[in-house]
Amino acid sequence: MKNIFPALVLGVTSILSMSTVAAPARAEEKKAAPIHVRGSIVTYAGSTLEVKTREGETVNVAMADDWKVASVADAKVTDIKPGDFVGIASLPNADGGDGALEVLIFPPAMKGTGEGSYGWDLKPDSSMTNATVADAVKGVDGRTVTVTYHGKEKKIAIPDGTPVVTIAAATKDDLVSGAVVFITAEKAATGPIAHQVVVGKNGVVPPM
Repeated sequence: MKNIFPALVLGVTSILSMSTVAAPARAEEKKAAPIHVRGSIVTYAGSTLEVKTREGETVNVAMADDWKVASVADAKVTDIKPGDFVGIASLPNADGGDGALEVLIFPPAMKGTGEGSYGWDLKPDSSMTNATVADAVKGVDGRTVTVTYHGKEKKIAIPDGTPVVTIAAATKDDLVSGAVVFITAEKAATGPIAHQVVVGKNGVVPPM
């Protein structure tokens, strides 16, 4: 995500800007790569979010002056249509190709955000591909999607059960103890500084 996602503009504008969570800054821009904090909220106190990470640590995340919040809503594989812009985290398959770990369907206004395919930290060896869907073909094991980016093409299998989500509204009131979060932040000597927070609500957690 070009302004830091992968991956997210909130109202409509804010929610869309959160979609950039799926895409880290492109390498050629020579900016420091964003860091990601995944875990559950311990406490939220205005300018600080205390998070227990998936690794078991507890970290204090400072909130940047311009930070935004959004959530995700459930979608279905069948919602993915040719021409949609998606962010797909995936892992290489043993028999070649990639298998999806999760899919984010971007709102139409965010088409092109963070376009490309690059390393991702959801799991070891995973990648994030932000690209346009060329076609969606039903296969014997879920669905295989062909996506295109920067003149390149990639086929990604989406096994049954793969989380598929889209961006939804959220407010600071949703930052409650126990809520699952995916945070895009910058690294600082004092600890992470968050620019974007995706928070789980209504039983849907950020799969990124």
